Amino acid sequence: MTKPLNNLDQRLSARLKQERILRGWSLSNLAEKSGVSRAMINKVERGQSSPTAALLGRLSGAFGLNLSTLLARAENIDNVGLIREVDQTRWVDPETGYIRTQVISRTDAKFPLDIAKIELPAGKSIAYKAASFMHHCQIIWVFSGRLTFIELDQTHLLQPGDVLQLGAAQDRIFSNDGAQICTYSVTGIRS
Repeated sequence: MTKPLNNLDQRLSARLKQERILRGWSLSNLAEKSGVSRAMINKVERGQSSPTAALLGRLSGAFGLNLSTLLARAENIDNVGLIREVDQTRWVDPETGYIRTQVISRTDAKFPLDIAKIELPAGKSIAYKAASFMHHCQIIWVFSGRLTFIELDQTHLLQPGDVLQLGAAQDRIFSNDGAQICTYSVTGIRS
């Protein structure tokens, strides 16, 4: 039995289809560019399947967007002024239980900033392709728990208070090998 989509998943489904149509791409074009099967894209666009973080990363990368921008466009937001915690968009990855809270997402050229708070459950990992981070400088700041960050042949073990500034876009894995939830922020500036 298929689990009903929540409101954000419905908006994401519609936004993914809109991004594809805006580019004049068929499902096959997007499948080729993203490495996601045509059938899966079709299921997500029709709201028959909730997209995972990894899948959204691949699709947003194919569009030349990062995940934060895609989520902001789905929400139709460009945060300005006070943003209360209750008004921040929360999205849960159906595969891992990872929770992404979009703290701020500015899409204008004068202040192209994204800040997301991530809660990664113990024993879970999220892998992203390099295309998810193109034209985007990122900084990871760990608040609690332990984060293992892997990029190419480099592994960084991050503890609370540790900050890692990332370089050029590479395939990346965020992994929580600890026994408790790892909470961290990802701050991105679009170039």
